[in-house]
Amino acid sequence: MAIETIVLAVGPMDAVRAEELADVVLEVAAPLEAAVVVTHAFTAEEYEEIHDDLGFDERFEDVDPDAVAARRAPVPDLVELFDAEGVDLEVRGAVGEHGQAVVDLAESVDADRIVVGGRRRSAAGKAVFGSTSQQIMQSAHCPVTYVHDRSVME
Repeated sequence: MAIETIVLAVGPMDAVRAEELADVVLEVAAPLEAAVVVTHAFTAEEYEEIHDDLGFDERFEDVDPDAVAARRAPVPDLVELFDAEGVDLEVRGAVGEHGQAVVDLAESVDADRIVVGGRRRSAAGKAVFGSTSQQIMQSAHCPVTYVHDRSVME
């Protein structure tokens, strides 16, 4: 199976590991000349709050989620890293429950791979709070690469 499109799913907690996530994506994307779709998913409540925090003048219903995602950490840092490597890049925002929004977006761009970061969480923590990365891995139509937060492993 050829890899032509890689979705990198990020959230605000990924700001501390943006470079590590970019390195994992570049290991595959650069040699294969695959396109990268940096994806930031928001719940409806988060989207409205972030819209206000970023100072958009339009009503939040009228602002393209891609524009909000492009300005939300860690996306600008990732754009800079991928641009420096000459990677074909697109930024996409998605509104909905995080995991399902990422899976739906990956399907819409016909992704061949999804890369997602995560942190170590106990089984009880997953049961109570859920796990976005776990939901993506279970629901995705393509292979998923999971990148552990190494800072909690040390």
